[in-house]
Amino acid sequence: MPRTTKAAKATTSARKSSAAFTDEERSAMKDRAQEVKSTRGGASPDDDAQAVLDKIAELSGSDRKMAEAVHSVVVAAAPELAPRLWYGMPAYAKAGKVVCFFQPAAKFKARYATLGFNDPANLDDGTMWPTAYALTTVGSAEEKKIAALVKRAAR
Repeated sequence: MPRTTKAAKATTSARKSSAAFTDEERSAMKDRAQEVKSTRGGASPDDDAQAVLDKIAELSGSDRKMAEAVHSVVVAAAPELAPRLWYGMPAYAKAGKVVCFFQPAAKFKARYATLGFNDPANLDDGTMWPTAYALTTVGSAEEKKIAALVKRAAR
């Protein structure tokens, strides 16, 4: 049996791991790396808020409309949450930790956008509760539900 060098094994391993991520996932990881670099440069909260608005402006169609609505609801319902980018998505943080985020449908070629909540969100309800919500449209009924969730999450 022929011997395989360590370099050959490393190359094969690298190929396998890169195939494990979609192009969209790799793009999100690159976005996150860039966000981390920019925070080291001392980006201000105003810079972060503008970056979120710029990212929303880049979206198209229903993703853009929903992101604009979610952004308006979040900043009105929980002004203590700071807008910032997180994996290239609009997100809202408290004490530097992302509480909630908007994931456009187009980002991962999904059929719906998502309003997601991370661990710092105070949504605990017994031993099981939702941490993400599918969005196909954001009308006044959805805005009320989002406002209530965000207020609760930001407590």
